[in-house]
Amino acid sequence: MAQRLLGAVGRAMSEPPAYRQFHPRWHRRRMSAWWWLKRVSHLGFILRELSSIFVAWFVVFLLLLVSAVSRGEGAYQQFLTWSGSPGVLLLNLATVIFVVFHAVTWFSLAPQALVVRVRGRRIPGAWIAASNYAAWALVSALVAWVTLGG
Repeated sequence: MAQRLLGAVGRAMSEPPAYRQFHPRWHRRRMSAWWWLKRVSHLGFILRELSSIFVAWFVVFLLLLVSAVSRGEGAYQQFLTWSGSPGVLLLNLATVIFVVFHAVTWFSLAPQALVVRVRGRRIPGAWIAASNYAAWALVSALVAWVTLGG
C-alpha cells in the first residue's frame, strides 16, 4: 500500500497540473504608486535615490565645462552664456541641493557601513561621521581658497 501511495505521489509530481479555467487568484493587496509618501524614512530613501540623477547631471555639466575650456575662448564663452540661462541655473540650483542632501545622507550612513577598530575597540559612529564632515569642510575651504585666488 505504501508503495502504491508513493507511486501516485511520484506521478502527480511529474505530471503538469491540469488547466482550470477559473483558477483561484492569490490575494495580494494593491500597492499604491505613492507608497513612499507614507513614511518620512521612505521619502528620504526615495529622495536619496533620486539625488543620484542630479549627481550624474553634475558630472555631465563638469565634463561639458572641461570640454568647452579645452576648445578655446569662444566655446568657453558660449558655454557660460548657455549655463547662465534660467533653466540651467534652476537645474544647477536643484543639483546643489540634491548633491548636499546626498552627501549628508551618505555621511550619516557611513558609521553603519564602516566599522573602524583601534586596538580592538570599535570607534563610535559619531566620530566617523564627524571625521567625514570635518574632511568635507576642509576640502571645501581648500577649494574656496584656490578658487577665490587665496
